[in-house]
Amino acid sequence: MGEEKKNNKRRRPDTDNSNSDTDDSLSTIKTPYLSHKSAPFQKRLKPDTTILESLKQLAYSIKNPPPSSSKKPITLADVSASLSSSCREVTDLSLSSVQSEIETLVLSLTKSILAGNGFSFSVPSRASSNHLYIPELDRIVLKDKSSSRPFAAVGSVRKATVTARILSLIHQLCLRSIHVTKRDLFYTDVKLFQDQSQSDAVLDDVSCLLGCTRSSLNVVASEKGIVVGRLVFSDNGDMIDCTKMGVGGKAIPPNIDRVGDIQSDALFVLLVEKDAAFMRLAEDRFYNRFPCIIITAKGQPDVATRLFLRKLKLELNLPVLALVDSDPYGLKILSVYGCGSKNMSYDSANLTTPDIKWLGIRPSDLDKYKIPEQCRLPMTEQDIKTGKDLLEEDFVKKNPGWVQELELMVKTKQKAEIQALSSFGFQYLSEVYLPLKLQQRDWL
Repeated sequence: MGEEKKNNKRRRPDTDNSNSDTDDSLSTIKTPYLSHKSAPFQKRLKPDTTILESLKQLAYSIKNPPPSSSKKPITLADVSASLSSSCREVTDLSLSSVQSEIETLVLSLTKSILAGNGFSFSVPSRASSNHLYIPELDRIVLKDKSSSRPFAAVGSVRKATVTARILSLIHQLCLRSIHVTKRDLFYTDVKLFQDQSQSDAVLDDVSCLLGCTRSSLNVVASEKGIVVGRLVFSDNGDMIDCTKMGVGGKAIPPNIDRVGDIQSDALFVLLVEKDAAFMRLAEDRFYNRFPCIIITAKGQPDVATRLFLRKLKLELNLPVLALVDSDPYGLKILSVYGCGSKNMSYDSANLTTPDIKWLGIRPSDLDKYKIPEQCRLPMTEQDIKTGKDLLEEDFVKKNPGWVQELELMVKTKQKAEIQALSSFGFQYLSEVYLPLKLQQRDWL
């Protein structure tokens, strides 16, 4: 990654490693990194070399698991016999295979029409009741239940028409070997689709119908996620050094097939919920002090960011630590990366990244790090309902630490954003909070 410039080196005055909360909360050590006089818990920080050694041990343990645990990853086929209901998954298909699947489907529809039976699509149901969390896989999958979408029925004629139109457009993409965005797809027939959410939903239906991943359809979302830090990769043949991308970072390519030649000397991946925290860490060059790759999808994760994170995990085999808001939606976002979303459960095998650690900000951190009361927000009734609903989810129940944190959140009825740490100084996040979290290996 190249040598760090001398002016990037961090120097910190000698600190007292006392565990006294009183000493920490009254600390008035001034550093060039904190704009606030008081820096709670700064005295607990050990030298960076000590923290780095701990991170190296973590990375080594991930890359070199004990022989007893280095087994072949479990697939849906391995556990299907023990499931209460049959499930389905899609796979990556080549353009020629997608084209062939569409043509085969159209031929069967044509035969049905010629036989005087009209035509109907049998579409896998993506209703909320048709999902199953499988602990052995640690992800949500789609159960094998389908619903009929006949053209001759008043209630489904429009949706059947939209499905046929989407299939026609995908077939054109296969013939031309080009990519388009979901927005481009919508604008090909605005009168029929009426709203992009409708064409987007049917696009997912078509993926299920053809048995292929959405990326196999050559329809991508607009660029949303960004990455910065100790990572070099090729984007459609151009080499990208993410240490030279500035505060804005490098946009994650919407077509993940363009990404290759991944190289990194990072010790971990830091997954950040929001753009504001990402910018703070990028501007402070946090990745130079603690070698890491920093990624954000600026809120709810998009498909490209989820694919990119999974690709990094598989190729680099690094621990992934998540920094999200202390509210139910932060945990939901974390669970989408780790276990998948119900909306795209049919493709969870390709979109999920296993074993993501919840680094912060956690409900227990609000008191632990003395977050001021004025920076804590009262949870709304909807927040509380979402938190209670999450406590009933199997993917939450499997992790006692998550359950404990959620129960505390619902009990106190308080939430906080990552930016609440700025009450101690704009750079408290990068200079004290995260280093101390890493030092203490404080993640779930």
